[in-house]
Amino acid sequence: MTQTENKRRSWVVGITGASGSVYGVRLTEVLLKQGYDVHIVVSNAGWRVLGEELGWKTAQRELVLSEKFGGHPGSLYYHPVADIGATIASGSYQVEGMVIAPCSMGTLSAVANGSSDNLMTRAADVMLKEGRPLILVPRETPLHAIHLENMLKLARLGVKMIPAMPAFYFHPRTIEDLIDFQVGKVLDMMRIEHELFRRWDGGLAGQAKAAESGTKE
Repeated sequence: MTQTENKRRSWVVGITGASGSVYGVRLTEVLLKQGYDVHIVVSNAGWRVLGEELGWKTAQRELVLSEKFGGHPGSLYYHPVADIGATIASGSYQVEGMVIAPCSMGTLSAVANGSSDNLMTRAADVMLKEGRPLILVPRETPLHAIHLENMLKLARLGVKMIPAMPAFYFHPRTIEDLIDFQVGKVLDMMRIEHELFRRWDGGLAGQAKAAESGTKE
């Protein structure tokens, strides 16, 4: 990649083996559609979950990523999780930040304790040391004290936690609605505009006001 390409708007997206791989997939899709470049890292367990939950054929990983994410304005760059020498392993390589969605408790623990033994955790460590946004989407239940302590530790370091907790005030009708809500909350934290879900409008009062406005028009 040339120095000019490095200056384009780009994010790192990590997908771990926690349930909910669709969150990372949908986030990647939205970013590419908006013209962002995405550097994607998938853990070995993450690949298994992509197969189990989404039915992906993961034997040829780069090929399946090209099939799933091709044809968008943004460019996708795949980095094997074992490639500790990839561009995103260095703080000198410029990206906007990183999102791990979903984030397993194992990965969260490694990030919280500075264990950079693969590209996923190394890239997250780079975000911390360079002061760039790091957003985690933890997906586990129930949570025990170690999980919570690791989350608190990272939150105190400025890492943003957006647990996979869908809302229902916007009256979702499909699973896709719930997925888009979660991804939309992540995009809000990334300061990226979107229209993935209807925002809170004051409840019944807001709806009545909107109806009245529509009548006047």
